[in-house]
Amino acid sequence: MRKVGAVIVAAGASRRMGGVNKIFANLAGKPLLAHTVKVFQQCSSIDQVVIVLNEDKVEEGRRLVKEYGWSKVSEVCPGGPRRQDSVKEGLQRLTGCQWVVIHDGARPCLSPDLIERGLEEAGHSGAAIAALPVTDTIKVVSPSSFVEETPPRQRLWAVQTPQVFRFDIISEAYRKAQGDVTDDATLVENLGYKVKVYPGSEANIKVTTPEDLVLAEAIIKSRERG
Repeated sequence: MRKVGAVIVAAGASRRMGGVNKIFANLAGKPLLAHTVKVFQQCSSIDQVVIVLNEDKVEEGRRLVKEYGWSKVSEVCPGGPRRQDSVKEGLQRLTGCQWVVIHDGARPCLSPDLIERGLEEAGHSGAAIAALPVTDTIKVVSPSSFVEETPPRQRLWAVQTPQVFRFDIISEAYRKAQGDVTDDATLVENLGYKVKVYPGSEANIKVTTPEDLVLAEAIIKSRERG
């Protein structure tokens, strides 16, 4: 038997949301976070969920747990100053898990299938991340705004979450973490582990701006209509 835990990271600053905390913004009649957690609550492979929020939002998060009856949520805890600090806080609160799924709370349009496929891929390699091939040409630009390099886009992928890891691997990665990183897989890569990339979803957007919130609502309402 395997036990799978999930850390939903939602302790960001929402700097580009015009003063609105995106995690609790109204999305199709519910707080954005409610849509994200619902997917994990419904995913049969997930056993335990820890939600990481800004310290001043922890009580509000706990109220949502009671209101929506999220039986898999074992704890709502405060995060740290950086995303990686928040993930570390969440990992420390999982109990007896052999696998962990780390997901951005601001990605409310994921599906249970995306989680399941990540667990399947990670089962072979120990680490797997959802991503999409880059379709635009990417330029590496100098601090003075001159192009330095044009990498071949055929090898470039835009990384999403969920990111799935064997618990001992991601625990070691965070224990030995150095410097700032923008995703969990980077810490695993830094230790020399191979990370498998599997196809993400165009619908799995990250809400960063008010315009993203409008798009996320359109996606969710389209799914509700079937």
